[in-house]
Amino acid sequence: MKPLVVRVHPIPSTGLAESKDDARALREGKIIPALEAGRTVTLDFSEVEFATQSYVHALISEAIRRHQDRSFDLLKFRGCTDEVREVVLTVFEYTLAAGDAARGGGQQ
Repeated sequence: MKPLVVRVHPIPSTGLAESKDDARALREGKIIPALEAGRTVTLDFSEVEFATQSYVHALISEAIRRHQDRSFDLLKFRGCTDEVREVVLTVFEYTLAAGDAARGGGQQ
């Protein structure tokens, strides 16, 4: 099945992606339905210079919670600046860690 490419748009004339409402709309309207249909999703950040952590969290954390480690294979990222890449990695790390903690993992 052909992967879905979702273009992430910044606030006009800013290079900044920060609207959690916009992120939620992409998540609910495109990302989650595509993943549930068995498609991979490529998030294209080519127009974005920086994305807030709350934006990226609203965009991908639900997909990570649902698909856990498989989300590394299901979600692809294109055109990320170093700053955006760091935010994406942070969201991946803490979302997976929170899932582990909720399931009792990481306890000694």
